[in-house]
This record gives sequence, structure tokens and C-alpha cells, in this order.
Amino acid sequence: MSIDEALPRGRMLVPGDEGFEQAARPWNLAVEQRVRAVVEAEDAEDVAAVVSHARRNGLRVALQAGGHGAADGLDGEILLRTSRMRGVDVRPDRRVARVEAGASWGEVLAAAGKHGLTGLAGSSPVVSATGFTLGGGLSWFGRAYGPAGSAVRALEVVDAEGARRRVTGESDPELFWALRGGGGDFAAVTAMEIDLFPAPSLYGGRMLWPIARAEEVMAAFRRITASAPEELSVWFALMQFPPFPQLPEPLRGLAAVAADVTFLGQEGVARDLLAPLESLGGTVLDTRGPLPVAELGRVCAEPTEPGAGMLRAELLTDLDGDAARTLLDAAGRDGVAPLAMVQIRHLGGALAGRDDAGPGDPAGDGRGARLGAGGVVEEPYLLSMLAPLPAPELAPAIRERHARISGAMAPWVSGRKPFTYLGYGERAAAAFPGDVLERLRGIKRRRDPHGVFRSNFPVLD
Repeated sequence: MSIDEALPRGRMLVPGDEGFEQAARPWNLAVEQRVRAVVEAEDAEDVAAVVSHARRNGLRVALQAGGHGAADGLDGEILLRTSRMRGVDVRPDRRVARVEAGASWGEVLAAAGKHGLTGLAGSSPVVSATGFTLGGGLSWFGRAYGPAGSAVRALEVVDAEGARRRVTGESDPELFWALRGGGGDFAAVTAMEIDLFPAPSLYGGRMLWPIARAEEVMAAFRRITASAPEELSVWFALMQFPPFPQLPEPLRGLAAVAADVTFLGQEGVARDLLAPLESLGGTVLDTRGPLPVAELGRVCAEPTEPGAGMLRAELLTDLDGDAARTLLDAAGRDGVAPLAMVQIRHLGGALAGRDDAGPGDPAGDGRGARLGAGGVVEEPYLLSMLAPLPAPELAPAIRERHARISGAMAPWVSGRKPFTYLGYGERAAAAFPGDVLERLRGIKRRRDPHGVFRSNFPVLD
């Protein structure tokens, strides 16, 4: 296969070429991607050329920037990498940014933070801002401003015929709705225009204790989140640090409990709100303080290099006393190994709010022009379980531990999963109510009848 003549700038690799295997790997090295070619696009014209070629030749295209969220299933597709498309243009007077498909949240926040602004970023600075947003996006600041998809003003796309278009709630309400929370199954997004939000003062960091303090920390976490203002986000985590020599000595091999926090406001107000945690004392680590927007990614200190791992997540309807005790018992009061982390994120606030129906809401059912296909997240807490996978033979033990924790929490599990937290073996259907899923499937059939686009979690799979 050759599409070089259609690509004036982008690089193409096929099996046997030097660098092909590395280029085809996703972020999660436990996932295998069996693709026929990798194209590293330089711009939207390259994307359009690849899509047009695929359409003419009966092929499928999978778009990825860094490969986050990839799942097994690619077999013969053209893998279209957008990681070279990294432009970020901030217009501070309008509180708007144009972000190309390959730009990471770290790059977006570095540009926005210079103007006292922030985007609706998640916990990792290396995730593609566009990919995160297409999946809805549960941000640190979602409690105050809603899901990341709700901040989108316009999308620049290449459609299934290879035509470049600009999509808004006015120009194409159906596609605009589907792309914001429904994933990348409907068009190739090459850039997005998003709202930015004021962050003149940002406070955040991590508090860490030995895991023996887990019950006390959980009680403080529940007390804070019961009445937290929307500007405050607090996440609880049970963690197992590896015995790596590059870690600070107190953390090597430590089984720990953590509280990760951000607050859109002044330090003094944040400390008052966090008084139940402040009063515990005995921290092994406390990194909290005034936080430049550009350094938001250091709060959770997530890996910035690819690795093999397994993820499972559940949305929880409550975290009452029984639920909290059950979680601690099931996850392990003495340590969570072979998992690396069992985390509870407090949601609510604007994530659970509803808009009036508008031009981006073709069904007019209250999911709103602002929210997109991701809709509201009514559940107040998110449970996620993450494990490294240093060897494939460890996978059964990790799955069993995931299942044991999820099973114990069954009375509080809603059954729906956030799109951006879908894991290995799961399907897009798990992320949407039945009526929304059927609407997305209808849009997929109309907008991409030949199946040119293959997202990480296809709605028709």
C-alpha cells in the first residue's frame, strides 16, 4: 500500500520499516495494535488525504495522538497519528483557545496559565486535550464548570468523505452533539476551539499518610465532600508505591493513603475547607501550596512515559459509612497490591447539572447544547482501580482483584461508566444510557456509512 503521493508532508511507516513497531504502539503497552500503516500527520491536509484514500480503497482509519485510551481491536486499519499537530493559540480577551488535535493538556495549560486562565484538564499533563474532550472529560474543574466537552465552541473536522469542515452547534447540531462525549467515531477532529476559565489563584497538591491511617482519611474525605463548594475537588486514594530507587526514600515500597486536592481560590480559604484533613497530622508527604496552572499535572504525579497496565472504573451512587467501610475492606487496609491505586474522585457540582435543550441537543431532552452526548454525570463519586502489568501472566490476578472490589461495591455501583475510563474488553455501550447509545449509533450510520473511522471504543462494536 502506498499513499505517499497524497501526503506532501506526513511520514508513513508500514510493517518492516524501521520505527514502525514503536510508532504503532499505544500508551498502554499491554494493548496490541495490528495496523497496516502508521501515518504521522503534519496538518489537517494530511488527515484529509489519508481519510480520502481510506474511503476510496475500503479501508478504516484510527486516529490517535499519543495513544491514550487505546483498546485491543485494531486489525488492518491505518493508524493516523496527530501527535505532530500541537498548535495552541490562546485569545485571552475572549477566554478562548484553539487547540490542535495532538496538543497535550500540559501544553494547553502552559499557554493559558500565562493569562490567569485554565482549561478543563484532567490529572495527566501528557494526555491529548482533544481526545480527552471528545470522551466528555472529567476534569479537576468539572465540579465548577462541567465536563470538558461542554467547553467546546467549535470543532475542525475531516468528515468520512475526506472533506474539511468547521462544526458548531449552529452549523451542524447533530454532529456537534455527538462528538462532545461520544468519542471520535463520527469524524476526524483536527482542532477544537474551547472556552477557558479564570484561575487567578489556584491551590493544590497531595497529602500522603501510611495506609494505617486510611479509615481516618476516608472519614475526613467524606466529611469534606459532603459540603464542598464547587471550586474544591478532593480525591481519595489507596496507593502502593514500587520499591524503585529513584523514589524518595520514604516512598519506596510504601503502602499509603492519599488526598489529592485542587481549589480555584486562595490558600487560606482552601485550608479552612480542608480542616478535617489538616487536623490529622502525621503526613509522610504534603505538596500543597499555591499552584501555577501550568503545573496542575504534578498534583497526582502520574507517569509521563508509556507502560503496560490494566484499568477498571465504576460510578458510585453514594459513599455512605457502609460503602466506605466496604471499600476499605475489599481494597485492602494493609495494601492494594497487585494494584497500584484504588481511587475515589468526588464529582457532583456542575457535572451533575442540566441545561435547557438548545441547538446542540437534537432530541431536546434536557441534555443540552452545552453538555453534548456525554450528558450529565449524576453519580457523586468515581471509583477507579489501576494496576501495572509487568508480565502478561499477572493479568488474571489483577482482573480477580478488580472484580472482587467491584463486586463488594455492587450495592453502590450505578452500572454506567465514564467514556474516558472504559478499559480493556469493555464497550462504548457501557458509557451511555440506551436512548443516547441508539442516537449515537444512528449518527454513526448516517455520517460514516462505510465505516471509515474506527475509534478506540466504537459505538457500533
